[in-house]
Amino acid sequence: MSILSAIQNLHPWVALLGVALLTAVLAFGLHVIASSLARRATRRNALPHAIVQASRKPLAWGLPLLALQFVWHGAPDNLAYIDGVRHYNGLILLAVITWLLIAAIDGLAKGVMARHPVNTQDNLAARRIQTQTLVLARVGMFGAGLVGVSLMLMTFPGARQVGTSLLASAGVIGLVAGIAAKSVFSNIIAGLQIALAQPIRIDDVLIVQGEWGRVEEITSTYVVLRIWDDRRLIIPLQWFIENPFQNWTRNSADLLGTVFFYVDFTMPLAPLRAELERIVPTFPEWDGRLILMQVTDTSENTMQLRVLVTAQSSSLAFDLRCKVREGMIDFMQREFPHHLSRQRVEGQISGLPTVRADLPSDAVRGVPASETPPAPRG
Repeated sequence: MSILSAIQNLHPWVALLGVALLTAVLAFGLHVIASSLARRATRRNALPHAIVQASRKPLAWGLPLLALQFVWHGAPDNLAYIDGVRHYNGLILLAVITWLLIAAIDGLAKGVMARHPVNTQDNLAARRIQTQTLVLARVGMFGAGLVGVSLMLMTFPGARQVGTSLLASAGVIGLVAGIAAKSVFSNIIAGLQIALAQPIRIDDVLIVQGEWGRVEEITSTYVVLRIWDDRRLIIPLQWFIENPFQNWTRNSADLLGTVFFYVDFTMPLAPLRAELERIVPTFPEWDGRLILMQVTDTSENTMQLRVLVTAQSSSLAFDLRCKVREGMIDFMQREFPHHLSRQRVEGQISGLPTVRADLPSDAVRGVPASETPPAPRG
């Protein structure tokens, strides 16, 4: 009798499942048509097109599940197992809606970044927008996931208190961040501070703990710094709020490059300036703003020459400094080899004859006495 009773109870489900299957197929077909039309309508606009593309998969599941939820709620309340089917269908639907929100936020961020590329010469505004978009999108996706999980838990009577606590915790994240400096919430708050104040941006050039690198990625909890030799330095967001660091591209990518030379006091400066002004304009890295050479310091043996040149980015400035250094050293070695930095020694040196004070400086520098012209007599 129990088997017959079960079969009788399943009879209403046969018709209901047939209606449910038909409804799900129609909903999926509607999604395919609407998705195709939306992609064609937005293909010339990067922002809505990115949102449509990101929402395709969640909607492919969400629309049939929504249609099925209407079918289950239209069934008789006294139908066997209908309450459980309604609950679990609603649970899956909540998960898909959460997925849809996260995907839409991600698509929106990708669309904004596509409209503001950083691979241009003057990319300060684009880097600012991309940084804000990335950080706010990560925080938004985290919030959507938190709300979705909380609502799903609240559908279970036993876990309703946990879901309510999760929703309540969203309002006190700032307090949690102040207490737990290294917690996930503190890095999220630090991410919001970075997005608003923007001490760093995507593609910024930073000096962090003695390492030179570019900001490659900003997540909700850490920053990826690409070092010049292709290493990656992973730094928590909270570190940038609590510690000083150098940002070479905070206001502009233009940089002033310096090159130092240490030469003898007898080095003539006019030919060096003329050679510097001749070779720098031949380098494509120079932006045409500044060429300058100055004597910035002296010691008992040498004088320090500082060369200033300008470039439009840190990478170009580094290459320009290397070329200027090589070009000027080659010129000095070729034209003024005896005026490079040398060490003067006077007095008795072990194993060598006594150096006479009236000998030219070349003798002091190691030129044999026999090669030194004799002093005039009389």
